[in-house]
Amino acid sequence: MKFSRADRSRLAEWWFTVDHVLLYAILIVVATGLVLSIAASPAVALKKGLPAYYFVERHVLFSALGVAIMLAVSLLAPPSVRRLSLVVLAASMLGLIAVYVFGEEINGARRWLSIEGHSVQPSEFAKPAFVVVSAWLLAEARRRPDMPARPLAFILFAAFASLLVVQPDVGQTMLVTAVWIAMFFVSGAAIKGAALAAVLGAGGLYGAYLYFPHVASRFDRFFGPQTGSDYSQGERAIRSFVEGGFLGRGPGEGTIKTSLPDAHTDYIFAVVAEEYGAVACLALLLLFAFIVFRALRHAESEPDPATRIGTVGLALMFGFQALINMGVNVGLLPAKGMTLPFLSAGGSSMLAISLTLGMLLALTRHRPDADRLKKPALMPSLPSLNSRSTATNEPRT
Repeated sequence: MKFSRADRSRLAEWWFTVDHVLLYAILIVVATGLVLSIAASPAVALKKGLPAYYFVERHVLFSALGVAIMLAVSLLAPPSVRRLSLVVLAASMLGLIAVYVFGEEINGARRWLSIEGHSVQPSEFAKPAFVVVSAWLLAEARRRPDMPARPLAFILFAAFASLLVVQPDVGQTMLVTAVWIAMFFVSGAAIKGAALAAVLGAGGLYGAYLYFPHVASRFDRFFGPQTGSDYSQGERAIRSFVEGGFLGRGPGEGTIKTSLPDAHTDYIFAVVAEEYGAVACLALLLLFAFIVFRALRHAESEPDPATRIGTVGLALMFGFQALINMGVNVGLLPAKGMTLPFLSAGGSSMLAISLTLGMLLALTRHRPDADRLKKPALMPSLPSLNSRSTATNEPRT
């Protein structure tokens, strides 16, 4: 793609201001997801009685749609990103309420809405919008002390977390809570306030253990292994790392994926381990870490507080989700049912991650200083009549 510096079109402006390195790193993750879908999905599809490449075709379709959404959103300026987030957040919150009323219960949880035969998970789309709106409120709290922005940020977080808990979706609630606490700290809040928020988050997790049987079951199986589907999947995932070794058994040569019901979603990292080895897993981990730290570097030099806090929140949302998924696969965390961005199958997750990274690319675009944006005067400034008269009346030496 080539553009002239004289081209003033919106696309040319985007090309010269977007972070190319960050964009290419994201596209590499998308391409990797397509390759891994071919490796992991056919075995699951055949087991479910579907055509062999059913999930592969869906992955290609949603990847293409996701990249289109990401690029379209990355064209926006920060104020437009905030307006889009407000609309998406309002629609998603209504969707979360509709899920509680009309959603079908699957494995004891109501998380999906069925629209024209397609399942939609509103919580996935709410996450990036929630981050951007919360970032604006936290920034306004310091810029305008007369505005009750910080209490509104607390109310928004409490409302979103409550709608996630009643589904119940404890994993997403933990993710959103961790990101919000980090944003609260970055916004300039006192360490005591951030520590109090962290304590409340830990108390909420303990409450989930007490009142949600499936959460207690997962923690009990994690700390004291017993027989059960969650544990058996986790055990097989860990075996895949042993079977794969450093370099893997080779593309398509993995066998454990045939016994993993969620090999194409929650446990695709285990498929990478068996077929491509620990080296490939470390490369993926470094790639995700690079995207996060690249975005955080942009946030470090960003003068606008709302943009800076939003960049940090979106980057951590992306990074924490990947880290949680990988932690479950290697046995460091109990099962969470959280996808690996762009690698796991899932339409809602794919499109929501694309929206997240589109907003991240938009907020990290290079924006010239205000002084550089000022146009030069049409005519050079001329000395005024008063200055001339003053100059003529000055005594000569």
